[in-house]
Amino acid sequence: MFLLGFKDLREKKGIPYSRMHIDRLEKGGQFPKRVPIGGNSVAWLEDEIDDWIKGRAALRAPTPSGSEAR
Repeated sequence: MFLLGFKDLREKKGIPYSRMHIDRLEKGGQFPKRVPIGGNSVAWLEDEIDDWIKGRAALRAPTPSGSEAR
């Protein structure tokens, strides 16, 4: 299990959201909850972020049958 800081969300996971937007999503139950790691530092569990990304990808509209992305 690994922890990701805010910078890691952007650089390693490609999540372009601002801190404020992530905070709003968390409060609305639409993003994994942060983990306090001391002082003013927080992080997110990488497994939960990966699951969230997979869930977002699953929301995409399926490609019409018989056609492939090129």
